[in-house]
This record gives sequence, structure tokens and C-alpha cells, in this order.
Amino acid sequence: MDKYAPYKIIEYGGGGEIVEKKSRFIARVQATESEEEAAAFIEAEKKRYWDARHHCYAYILGEQGQTVRYSDDGEPSGTAGRPILEVLTGSGVRNVTLVVTRYFGGTLLGTGGLVRAYTQAAQAGLAGSRVAVMRYGYALTVETDYNGIGKIQYLLGQRKISIDESVYGQQVSLGFCVPFEEKERLIKDITEATAGTARIGVSDPSYYKSTGESPENASP
Repeated sequence: MDKYAPYKIIEYGGGGEIVEKKSRFIARVQATESEEEAAAFIEAEKKRYWDARHHCYAYILGEQGQTVRYSDDGEPSGTAGRPILEVLTGSGVRNVTLVVTRYFGGTLLGTGGLVRAYTQAAQAGLAGSRVAVMRYGYALTVETDYNGIGKIQYLLGQRKISIDESVYGQQVSLGFCVPFEEKERLIKDITEATAGTARIGVSDPSYYKSTGESPENASP
């Protein structure tokens, strides 16, 4: 995996629910940055649904997904925690915890039925959450005169780069983030478009939340 590949995060946690043979599977999702935060969220869900039989979960933490944990919480081995984890892995989301609580409906589902139910519940939980894309790149600040502003906005629009900050005075200052691989070309294009008059400041590289694209179109 590319060290600087895009990945997804939970911008707003949500949830979903399915019913299978009268068993309720309630999925809840939350952004978590550490194992302590993940553990606190899992415990909160156990308290919320204190009378449920099972609280199965999975979480993936770190920009590279370095930390992974899951639990079947009393369900047959491999029927709950791992299917939840596979949904998270397939989605490309990081720094996330997903808990599926089950209220037993009186009918045994079998191992295949449990895998399907926990998978569908986890998918419903993610579908009920808002996902954003994190990209590796640079924060740029460009200062230009009013003649150059339209040209820069056009260049950014072509690349679907959103302007995060605009300050209008004697000069115009724009702040925005650009993907790692596009920085040099964009700086060259801005310099040429403004005949070298634009002043460009560049931050150290880091991950930033990309707002110019749909999460579904990102390729982690």
C-alpha cells in the first residue's frame, strides 16, 4: 500500500439497523483516534443497550490502519467481529469503531446467517454515517493582485480544489490544500498565469480533509 495513499474517515458517526428472523442488529459508528476512545465508545454502547445479548465490534486506527481489533462477544467464532472488520476494511475508512448490538429474537440463525446479518448491519451503520476523504499534501497560501485572482480560481476549479480561506485587501490572499503529487505542477501553472507576480507559501506535507470530491470516488 502506498504510504501516502488517500484514506477515509468518519466525519459524522451514525447508525443503522436490520432485523433477521426477529433478531435486531443495531449498528453504531463513531470516529475514534485511539484505543482508549474506541474502548470508551464500545462501553457506552454496552450501557446504552444494557439488556442486549451481544455487543460485537471492530475498529481500525491509524493513517495506515496500523491497529486493528475485533470481537465476537459470545457469538460463534468468526461470525460477528470479523465480518464487521471486513466491511470496515473494504470501505477504506480509518480511525473508526463500529459496534453491532444484537437482541436475540428466539430463532438460531446458524453461522452463515450470522455472518450475513452482521455484515448487513455493519454496512447499514456505515451508510448512516458521513464519510470524508483524507489526502496527503500541502497547504498553500497564494497572494496576488486582483488581475490574477480569476486565473487562479480557474486553475483550482479545473483540479476541483476548494478554497479554504479568502482575504481581500490591497492584495488577495487565498488558502487551500493541494494533493502531494499535484503541488509542483500547480505552482508552475499559477506562476505562469500571473507572470510570476503571485507570492506562494507552502506548508510541510501532512494529511488534510479533502472537500472537493465525493468519498465514493476516492481510491484508498
